[in-house]
Amino acid sequence: MSSKVKWVESSGMVQNKSEARVGLILRWIIVAFAIAFALFPVVFIVASAFNPAGTLANSRSLIPKVDSITELFSNFRALLIDELELFPFWNWIRNSLVVATTTTVLTVFMGAMAAYSFSRFRFRGRRSLLQSILLINVFPNVLALVALYLILLNIKNVPDLVALHLPFLPALDVIIERAFNLAPNTINFFDFSWMELLGLNSLGGLILVYLGGAMGANTLLMKGYFDNIPREIDESARVDGATDWQIFWSLILPLVRPVLAVVAVLAFIGTFNEFVLAGLLIEDKQNWTLMVGLFEFVNADFNRDWGKFAAGALVCSIPVVGVYLVLQRQIVGGLASGAVKG
Repeated sequence: MSSKVKWVESSGMVQNKSEARVGLILRWIIVAFAIAFALFPVVFIVASAFNPAGTLANSRSLIPKVDSITELFSNFRALLIDELELFPFWNWIRNSLVVATTTTVLTVFMGAMAAYSFSRFRFRGRRSLLQSILLINVFPNVLALVALYLILLNIKNVPDLVALHLPFLPALDVIIERAFNLAPNTINFFDFSWMELLGLNSLGGLILVYLGGAMGANTLLMKGYFDNIPREIDESARVDGATDWQIFWSLILPLVRPVLAVVAVLAFIGTFNEFVLAGLLIEDKQNWTLMVGLFEFVNADFNRDWGKFAAGALVCSIPVVGVYLVLQRQIVGGLASGAVKG
């Protein structure tokens, strides 16, 4: 009897080991297929960037055939050095970095203040505002394209409207200059010509539009993280005489760095890679962002240069990857802690 039990146990053990081995092999096959499926577009873009032919239609191999090493970098050389007069690539990079960095900083700061207010203060209309923010996020930004275009188009008319309907405002500058014995045109308190920087075909107007679209979801995300911070910290600080601003800046912000990093990464990547709004609101070629500029390489009917497009895509991925690597330690904790109120 005991020999039969041992034989059954041994055979079952062998069967379990074989099943486990087969399951492990199947899992490795699935993982390898998923990795290959995810990496193929990256490998294809890299191969296209180093392909001097500049086309994808006749490419039968991912490895480009060249006669010399210098031909491998022909797309990068043309994009970064030789054809700058035709395609101001460095201007596009600068515009994208300015727009993405400014939008990210303002989004994080303004979103943090809004989230702190909703989390710590109790005021009339608080719940209605939160529900309104949640409701607005349901609708895509594409629905507001026409309205945004018309708003930015009419911003440049604000100085003329002020001079027409409020002609006494510029005279106040003259009165102030005479009262303090200042030279003419020293102060321009009521000069609204600066609003042209926020109008159509300007980076300021694009930043303004991005800020309006980023506040809702980021405020809700950060509020969930702020709710996890114990209120005893605020109360003990108030006992010591700290103001609300001191509590927010010196105590709360250092504790919510993970969610700030998450919002910063999402805001930077979202604005740096955005194309639809930038393509609609920016008309001047020198003011284009990088995504709008790269689209020109594949937008022509008979002169599509996929090589330069792929080379530009590789270059523009460097800032995004850099921001992610710098803030990656905070991303997982920020998303996990902000998702559920503990």
